[in-house]
Amino acid sequence: MSSLPRNTKQAATDLRHRINAGRVAVQSQIGFFGKLFGNVASDWKADNTRVTFADFAISERILQALREDFPKDDFISEEAVPADETLSLEAQYAWVLDPVDGTNNYALGFPACAIALALLRDGEPLYGYVYDHSSGCLIEGGPEHGLVVDGRKRLPDDDPTGADKAPQPLIGLHFPLSETDLTALAPLLAKAKVRSFGSIALATALTATGYLTGMFETKGHLWDYAAGVALLLAAGRELAFQGQAPFPLRTFSYQSPPPRFIAGRHCQVQRLKDCIGGNWVFYRTSEDP
Repeated sequence: MSSLPRNTKQAATDLRHRINAGRVAVQSQIGFFGKLFGNVASDWKADNTRVTFADFAISERILQALREDFPKDDFISEEAVPADETLSLEAQYAWVLDPVDGTNNYALGFPACAIALALLRDGEPLYGYVYDHSSGCLIEGGPEHGLVVDGRKRLPDDDPTGADKAPQPLIGLHFPLSETDLTALAPLLAKAKVRSFGSIALATALTATGYLTGMFETKGHLWDYAAGVALLLAAGRELAFQGQAPFPLRTFSYQSPPPRFIAGRHCQVQRLKDCIGGNWVFYRTSEDP
């Protein structure tokens, strides 16, 4: 007989239920996502970002499915949060959704786009899902659960914080960058190869899987990076925010300034820190093993 207290066993069951439900909710929209890929009308929002019918439809479908199972949870979606409101997170669990990350790519038929869903507990990323349309893979995981790609658990790197053996490391950047950041990064960019996907969720997921050895981000909203944060921690990558980390999250506003963060293998994070300068705070959650 299990020696776990009843409330602990129930908490574990509740969490497992949520993780499975989140996976099913994302998987249920992959077919629809692909059907409208490159074949959907788009419009422009007040912040000059593109939006499509797919953004609204996928948001509504995923949130509806999760609300049916977890009506007391909090929910944040890019297409369902009024721009002028501040939301207070009062429930133990919160879901953060970007139904189409990389909407510009999606509308134009360029495959670097994703569905990103994060599960927060007590304001911290506990589990994340990123459906990578370019590869057709679902990347998921969290600090206590490891990294899983299409149902197969990825083994940790032999030396995740040690020397970077790649002669030409791949660095993820989101353009445009400020002139100050470009100047600061110049020494690193003279040696590294750069990838810019137009999807922050995809960049964080690919940093977690190891395709990118490091990344620097300055423009993301919560729904862009919340799932990726869980994946980065699941993979044992380093993650540092400039100034104060946005977690644990207690309130959310669309008007909150995007955090600046770097992530990846130890050596790449150190190089990025040295180039950019400033005060960086390494982030770990209470869920880290």
